[in-house]
Amino acid sequence: MKICVCVKHVPDPNLPVQVDPDTRRLVRDPVHCILDPADEYGVETALRLVMGHGGEVVVVSMGPPAAEDALRRAMAMGADRAILVSDEALAGSDVLATARALAAVIRPEQPDLVICATESTDAYTGLLPGALAALLDLPQLTFARAVTIEGNTVTVQRATETGYQLIQAALPALITVTASVGEPRYPSFKGLMAAKRKPLDTRGVAVLGVEPHEVGERGARERVIEVREVRQVKQGKRIVDDGNGDSVEEILAFLRSIQVV
Repeated sequence: MKICVCVKHVPDPNLPVQVDPDTRRLVRDPVHCILDPADEYGVETALRLVMGHGGEVVVVSMGPPAAEDALRRAMAMGADRAILVSDEALAGSDVLATARALAAVIRPEQPDLVICATESTDAYTGLLPGALAALLDLPQLTFARAVTIEGNTVTVQRATETGYQLIQAALPALITVTASVGEPRYPSFKGLMAAKRKPLDTRGVAVLGVEPHEVGERGARERVIEVREVRQVKQGKRIVDDGNGDSVEEILAFLRSIQVV
C-alpha cells in the first residue's frame, strides 16, 4: 500500500500573524515556520495504516526551499520519503493552482490513498482537498475521526455535529482527517537522525507537466483585495447603583432590550 500525505510549511500558529501590506500575503519567515500541526494527524494516520497493512508513506508539499524542514519533520515521525514542489513560478498560487501542482506530483505515484488535513492553519479555506480529489478523479471522504482499510475498501467515521456517519469507498480514494483520529507521535532522536538520510526529491514546474500560466499569480482565480485588522469592540452598558434601587430596573430593561429575558 502506498499512501501520499499532503503537508504544509506554515507560520507557527502560536505566534502573531503578519501580512505583507504590499503583496497582501502572509509573511513566511522560515525561522518561525513549522510543519502544520493539523497535518501531523494525517501523517500519523498514514503511519498506522502502513503499520497494519505494509507499504510506504510519501509526504508531499508545495512551498519555498525552507519547506524541506516540514518534510523532514514528517519523515522523522516515520514517513519513508518526501517530494517538495518548489519554484518561484508558484508564488501567488491560489487553492486551485496549488491543487494542480500537487496533483501533478501525486498522479504518477499512483497511491492507494491520499490523506489531507481538513484545512491548513494559515489559510483555513478547507478547499484544497476537494480540488485535489476532483483533479485526481478520486472519491473524497471528509472529516474522518477513524479510518480502517479492509481489502480494497476504506471506511471512515465521518464526524458530524451529533455523532458520526459511517462512510465507505473503493480505493484509491482521498480522505481528510480531524484531530480526533489519533494523537500524533513525537519524533524520537533516532527518527530525527534517520530523517536526514531519507530521500527528498525537489521538483520545479518544468518537470511537472504543468503550464506556467496555470499556477502562480497568472493561474490564480482568487485575489486578496484588502487586508484589515479586526478590532474587538466591547459591547455592554455600565449601570451604577446610586443607592435608591433604580439600578435593578435599569438592568432588567437592558436585558429585555437584548432579548435575554
